[in-house]
Amino acid sequence: MSALASLTLSVIPQNGLLTERREIRISGAVPGSLVTVRAVTARDGGDWAAQATFLADGDGEVDLGTHAPVSGDYRVADSMGLFWSQRREEGTTGSAEPIDVARPLSTVLTAWAEPGTGYLDQPGDGAGAAEIAIEVTQQLSGDGVERAEVRSGGLVGTLFRPPHDGPLPTVIVLNGSGGGINEARAAQYASRGIQALALGYFRAPGLPDHISRTPLEYFEHALRYVVSELSPLGGRPIVSGQSRGGELSLLLAATYPDLVLGVAAFVPAAFAFGAQGAADPAEGWNGPTWTRDDEPLEHLWHDNTGVTWQPWNDEPAPTRHRDVYIDGLHDRDLARASRIPIERFAGPVACISGLDDRAWPSSMASRIVLDTLARHGHAAERLHLDYEEAGHGIALPHLPSTDIERLHPVSGVRYSNGGTPRGIAIAGADSFEQVCAFIHRTAERAASSADNAPHSHEEGR
Repeated sequence: MSALASLTLSVIPQNGLLTERREIRISGAVPGSLVTVRAVTARDGGDWAAQATFLADGDGEVDLGTHAPVSGDYRVADSMGLFWSQRREEGTTGSAEPIDVARPLSTVLTAWAEPGTGYLDQPGDGAGAAEIAIEVTQQLSGDGVERAEVRSGGLVGTLFRPPHDGPLPTVIVLNGSGGGINEARAAQYASRGIQALALGYFRAPGLPDHISRTPLEYFEHALRYVVSELSPLGGRPIVSGQSRGGELSLLLAATYPDLVLGVAAFVPAAFAFGAQGAADPAEGWNGPTWTRDDEPLEHLWHDNTGVTWQPWNDEPAPTRHRDVYIDGLHDRDLARASRIPIERFAGPVACISGLDDRAWPSSMASRIVLDTLARHGHAAERLHLDYEEAGHGIALPHLPSTDIERLHPVSGVRYSNGGTPRGIAIAGADSFEQVCAFIHRTAERAASSADNAPHSHEEGR
C-alpha cells in the first residue's frame, strides 16, 4: 500500500511587503519522496507561474531556503525561487512589474506528493496522493503609507509618504527609456521610512510621448519643489533613476549640485546619449535627449565619427563583437564634450550595475563615474554595487527576473538586458536593501552636519 501523506505547507510571512523574503517549508511528506510545488501569481497582464520538485529529507520535510530543487524552473536553494523564476502562462501579456500599488500581488502555492516516490530500499509502495494549497500576499505599499498625486507647476508625479513625523529622507525616483511613473519602487521606499516622489518626464499624463528634447529645467523645478514643499531630511533630495534615469540622476547632480543631496544611479551612463530607442521618430535615435535653456546638450551620437551603425532598429551588429558604446568613444572630442562632469558634485554617489549588462555597459560607466570622483578628490561616500550575473534589468526584489529578451516599450525593437534570472534576482534584492541604507545614511549625515555646524553670534539679532 502507498504511504499516506498529510502535507503541511507554511509560508512566513504569508502576508507582507513585496520586498520581504518568505520562509517556505513543507512537512508531512513521505521520507525520501518527491514533492512538487507550483506558484501562480496574478499580475496585470495575466498569470505568471513557476514549478519545482524537491526531495523530502528523512523527516519528510522540505525547506526551500536550504533544499535545492531536483527538477523545475530553477535549481538552487532559495526560498524566493518560485517567485523570481516565474514565466508568463499561455495568453499572458505585458510586464511583471506592478502598476497599481493599491492592489497586492496574490500568489497561490500548491504542493503535492509525487505518487509512488520514496525510499526504494524500504518496503511499501511509496507516497500516495496528497495536495495542499496556500495563498501568499505581497503588499506593494506598507501600512500607513500615503499616496498623493503631484501636479504642481507642470510636474507630473506621485508622492509616497511614510507614516512618520518630522523631516524624512527623500528621494526622487526616475524611470528609464520606457517612461511613465515608477510608483511601485517609490511605494516600497516609503514602506522603509523614505519619502519618495515618483516623477514622470515622458509617457505620463500630460507629458510628451518620447524622451527627445527633455528640458533639464523641468527637473530643476522638481528639485526646488521638494526642497520648498516636502521638508526633506538633510535639506535636499537624493535622486535615483534606472537606465536613462540613472544617466539623468548623474546629470542632475552635475548640473544642479546645490539642489541634490546624493545620487543612487541604477545601471547608469557616464555620458549624455542621444534619444536612442525612446526617440521621437521625427528626431531619430541620434537626436538630442536633454536640453538646457532651449539648447540641446551635446551627446555621444551627435555626428560621432567613430559610429557607422546603430543597434536601435532591429538590425544586427556588423560583427558579434561590435559595441556602439565602445565605438562611440573613438571620437575623443565628442566623448569629452558629452561626458557627464560628475566631479562638480560633492555629495555621496552610489552606482548599481550589472557586469553582464547587454543593453549598455553600465559597469564600465559606473567605474568611470566613481574613478573620476576619486581622482578629483571627492570626499563623500562612493558606493559601487556591481553584480556579476546581473544585466540591465535590476528591478525590485522578488519579481520575476526571467524576462531578459524584450521588445522596447517605445520603439518596439528587440533587445537583451543580459544577465541570468538568478543573478538578476540577487541584484534586485541586495541592491534594494543597500540603496535604502544608503539613502538613510546620506540624509542622516547631512542633517547631523547641519546640526553640528557652527552658528554665528549674529543669528537672531
